Amino acid sequence: MFKKILIPTDGSPLSAQAANAGVTFARSIGAEVVALNVTQPFAATIGFDGMAAAYAITDEDYEKAASDQADKYLKDIVDRAQIAGVKAEYRAVSNFNVADGVVQAAQEAGCDLIFIGSHGRSGLSRLLLGSVTAKVLSLATMGVLVYRVKEDKK
Repeated sequence: MFKKILIPTDGSPLSAQAANAGVTFARSIGAEVVALNVTQPFAATIGFDGMAAAYAITDEDYEKAASDQADKYLKDIVDRAQIAGVKAEYRAVSNFNVADGVVQAAQEAGCDLIFIGSHGRSGLSRLLLGSVTAKVLSLATMGVLVYRVKEDKK
């Protein structure tokens, strides 16, 4: 059925939960995994929230921090996959539109499925926060499996 599954992550606990489920799913069907982290370029942060001015961050500092973070997030998924006996690789890309980055990476890696988590927001919170998952669904040319993550209600 599916041979190569893209698992995008943003490093959040909910994303890690979806990644764990994605690795388990890949193992159950004998597929390999491509873990992915998409960051937005430095220029996107300047216009969006003034982060660079507020924290005096340079382009190089931002790129280094984003790369270090991506490596950590992705290494965690690859390690989980290896423990589960699943062949895995990882990619870190930069794109102004995260959903575009996910779909492009899936195409470039030859993936036939994107396994992506969703918070399951609806109504106003979805409208205000947007949904990378919904955008991936509308852009993808391959299968997309949406895993509903469970938020810890403390």
